[in-house]
Order: sequence, then C-alpha cells, then structure tokens
Amino acid sequence: MQLRTYTGALVAAAVASGAFYAYRGSVPGVTSPSTADQARSYSAASQNTERTRPALVIDLVGSLYTGTISGDGPLSKETDDQGRKVLEMLTPDQATQKLRKNEESWLVGRGQGVVRYDVVQIPSNDPIEDDHAEKIIEVPQNLAVTDSGASASDWMFWGVFDGHSGWVTSAKLRQTLISFVARELNTTYKSALEDPAALFPTPESIDRAIKTGFLRLDHEIVHESVAKVKKAQSKNAAAELLAPALSGSCALLSFYDSRSKLLRVACTGDSRAILGRRGPNGKWTATPLSADQTGATASEVERLRREHPGEPNVVKNGRILGGLEPSRAFGDAYYKWSSKTTEDLKKSYFARTSPSLLKSPPYVTAEPVITTTKVEPEKGDFVVMATDGLWEMLTNEEVVGLVGQWLDAQGGSNGQSAQTQSWLKSWFSSEKTLPVEKGTASDKTGQRTPIRQQQWGTTTSVDERFVVEDKNAATHLVRNALGGKDTDQLTALLTLPSPFSRRYRDDLTVEVIFFGEGNANGNVTLNEEASAPTREVKPKL
Repeated sequence: MQLRTYTGALVAAAVASGAFYAYRGSVPGVTSPSTADQARSYSAASQNTERTRPALVIDLVGSLYTGTISGDGPLSKETDDQGRKVLEMLTPDQATQKLRKNEESWLVGRGQGVVRYDVVQIPSNDPIEDDHAEKIIEVPQNLAVTDSGASASDWMFWGVFDGHSGWVTSAKLRQTLISFVARELNTTYKSALEDPAALFPTPESIDRAIKTGFLRLDHEIVHESVAKVKKAQSKNAAAELLAPALSGSCALLSFYDSRSKLLRVACTGDSRAILGRRGPNGKWTATPLSADQTGATASEVERLRREHPGEPNVVKNGRILGGLEPSRAFGDAYYKWSSKTTEDLKKSYFARTSPSLLKSPPYVTAEPVITTTKVEPEKGDFVVMATDGLWEMLTNEEVVGLVGQWLDAQGGSNGQSAQTQSWLKSWFSSEKTLPVEKGTASDKTGQRTPIRQQQWGTTTSVDERFVVEDKNAATHLVRNALGGKDTDQLTALLTLPSPFSRRYRDDLTVEVIFFGEGNANGNVTLNEEASAPTREVKPKL
C-alpha cells in the first residue's frame, strides 16, 4: 500500500485506484484540520479488476482522504477497521441534483424596476441554520404618494438570516422580521402624509423605522420571552419561548421602494450585500452595500470598547468576550441578559452559565447599519445577498463577475422565456474572462478575505476555475464557490455529511436580485426552468 499526499486542492484531481479495504496501515497524524495538506489519497497496490467507485474517507480527527470502493454493491458498513468513516462519493450528476434541490427563481412582472430574483440554499449543518424570506407589499397611492400617476407602488423585501447555535432564531426572523419592519414603515409614511409640507418621510425617519423594527423584534425575542416564561411558570412554555433567545442569528434585509428607486440594506452581523453595475466598457463594478460586523472589524471593536470602558476583554481573539464572532445579532441572550436573569432561568428552566467575562451587558445588539443606494434599473443593476458561507469562498469582485458571466451566457441562450430575454439581450457579450473591473470595491472595511480558498489550496487562475452550467444565478454562484471546474472538489464538499462538512464549508444561502425594465402584467410567477421541480409555490403578495 502506498500513501500519496496532495498539498494542492482539497481533493486530488485523480482519485486513487484500487480497493480501499485492502489498506490496513496506520493513518498519519494531522495536527490541524484547517490546512490544505490534509487532502490525501490512498492508493492500493491491488490488481483487482473489479469496477471501483470513488469514496471519501474521514478519520477520527475529521481529516479527509480519498479512496475507492470495489464492486457494484452498496456499502455494507460505514467505517473501516480503524474507525474511519467511508462515504461513497457523489457522481457529478448527483452533485448537481444536490446543488439544485432547494433552488427557486421568480419572475416579477410588476413593472416597478425588479424583473427577477433567484434563491438557493445548501446545508452544511443538520438541520440548516440559515433561512430566508421575501415579500412584496402593494402600497396604495394614498400612502405611497406616487408621483408618476400610478395607482400604487411596491415595497419589496428580501432577507437572508445566518443562524448560529441552532436554527430557531433564523426561523423566527423568517416568520416575523419583514412584518415588524413593514409595520414601522407604514406608521412612518402615514405620519409624513399628515404634514402638508412633507408628504414623503425623511431619509432619517425611514432608517429609524427599519432600526425600530429590528430592535422591537429582538426585544420580544430576548426580554419579553423571559417575562412570559416567568408568568407561565411552565417548562413547556419555557422551551418554546426561550429557544429563539438561546440561539442567535445575523440578519441582512433589503428594502426597495419602487417609487423612489431607493434600495436600503440593513445589516446586523456578517452576511453581506453587493451591488453589480455595468459600465460603458461592458464590465461590471462591485460595490459593497454592507460591512461585516464581527469582533475583527475595527469600527465594531472601537464601538464596543467605547460602550464598555475598563473591560479590556470585551473583544478577545476577534470575538465578543472571547466567544461570539458577530458583534451584532438577534438572540444570543447570554450576551444581553444580566447574570441574575441567566441564573434565575438556569435554576428553574433552560439556560447555561453566563460568559465568565460578562460585566456590563448587553454586549451584542440587533441594531442594523443601513446603507441607501439609488438603483438604476435601466442599466441592469443587480444585488447579491448572501450569508458569510459564500464570502468565505469568493471575493466581492468574483461574485459580481460570476453573475456578469452568467448574464452573458443567458443572453446568448435561446432557451430563455420572453420576459427573461427582454432584459438579458442587451447585456450579451463574448467575454471569456470574468467581466468585472478589478479593485472596484469602494469600501472593504470589515470584509474578510475568502479563507476557504487558502484552506482548500486553490491555486488555479480565474479562467480555469469557473463554469456556467445553471439556469439559476444563485446556484451558479454556489457551484463556483464550491469548486466550479474542479469537479472532484465540488463532489467531495457536497458528499461530506454534517457535522464533518462544517470543517470545510458553512451553510449557504444566496439571493440574486435583478433590476430592469420588465413587463407590467402584475404577476409574480415561478420561473420553472431555474427552480427545483418539487418546490411548493408560495404566495408572493
């Protein structure tokens, strides 16, 4: 038996031949699971002529190897004699099926500047801790004060929610955050109508309404839940009411007002939104619409030290009190409750001990940072919103360039629907490299480099890495984030089950919103060619 070590890609380009079960040697020690040289391949000296299938091998410390399974039969056991977990590798077709399992695409025929949005989710945790929500609210003229003679305008919302320590908080945000924000916006717009000199709310009042919606929901999750539990005096009630407080979630919410063509992006945590806009030379520019908020972000560190003077460990090793990475989040009550509240709950219901460094909570806030951008639908603007799992793999410019590449490919396709063709045709190009301006991100504050590329040992150039194989733009991004042309890497990363997969990739939720001058038939319809066939059609208005 020979052992071959690969220091390049996560999984070697050539899967070893021979029978894996012929190997009975010892596994070399691996000191760190976060380096690319853990990608190894077993090669058997056996001359077995049976058909072999590629397999992934996970040892007891979570290191990855490739091997083979002989014969056509299914695996009869999942571990070998050394306790290593053996998994049959997905085929490329199976990997594609997994990529597309949760994709959906919607054609927006509202005539209000948005023509389509695509969504996909790929779990790493089981169950996935990410979530997402979308909603279009038709606002009557007497509230929207449309200035174009239209009878109504649209408020459009898109949200991605990156949960941690469980999925419950992100699920709560999916159910309620847009409603909380829309209610505050409704109050703000109505108040402006009462002032003849105003008619439209001020930008500051709109931002304040969004922040109020975020903070009121978090107060309900973290503090009102405690009051309800104490009143109910029931462990069953405590289990239900405290769950969203005990886990946590980042939130990224986009709000588009079709009357003003303004897009507001509210960011709590380290999910990220990027604007793609095409210039006169045909290339796209990447403009961040949010900044990551973590214990490694200089502005967040400065804020926390200012709010908690005399506490040198308020940020320790890039984490809040040495524990939590996001500096803003919903839930995460252990960083918001007093020690007394935590102890009271721990005695009677459900809670763990407060962080040892906790002195003056709250340390974490759900208050978002909001940016406002004038969208130019006539220029074919698009926005990518994604949880940090994507940004660990791709740079801002790669993401925008990949969507630009996808648009070019779709523009030259005859298989697109008439509505899709109407806004894609003008962007067709024969560009073979990513059509994006280099170094165009205007503000990289707090935005980390893609650490997974280093972990996986990615060394190939952009021209060698990326492919266009999907009708859904979000799925296209995820495919290329996980490997693109490197099919071995792509299939290996998708083969890995939870919890092993979490060492190499995070949950992924990606939304791509396309602006343009589309049809005004009033409908929002499922784009079946870019959606999983089993997706349940949801009402959109």
